[in-house]
Amino acid sequence: MSAEKRIIELKLELPTAPKPVAVYRPLVLVNGLAYVSGHGPLKPDRSVITGRVGADLDLAGGKAAARQVGLAILATLRSELGSLDRVKRLIKTLGMVNSAPDFYDHPKVINGFSELMAEVFGNENGIGARSAVGMGPLPGNIAVEIEAIFEVQ
Repeated sequence: MSAEKRIIELKLELPTAPKPVAVYRPLVLVNGLAYVSGHGPLKPDRSVITGRVGADLDLAGGKAAARQVGLAILATLRSELGSLDRVKRLIKTLGMVNSAPDFYDHPKVINGFSELMAEVFGNENGIGARSAVGMGPLPGNIAVEIEAIFEVQ
């Protein structure tokens, strides 16, 4: 099944693709690869999920924020590529969690993003290499920031 059909089947609501807030491009295409800049947990109403996971948000809240980042990344992919059906596979994810000093479940938070990619692109093409790390404050106190690389056609 195509990614666009999966979005409909899963009843996912993508936010409007975010616009750059500094000097960068949201996505750069090079030799069949889409390098997606870091995205935050942008909601359809243009607000973002903020707070430190392990202090202001619990694990479930952090995981939901990571899933929301995934929806924002899907919106950018669709906006820049014209269709999510151009995505062949997810190659690499870097997930950054705005975490309390004593929070250690960063991979479980980033699973919110990874599980969404597997739902949309399937296990074969939606699961790639990944890093999940904790950070000090992220821009605007967003809960999660994720960048990714996709193979496209």
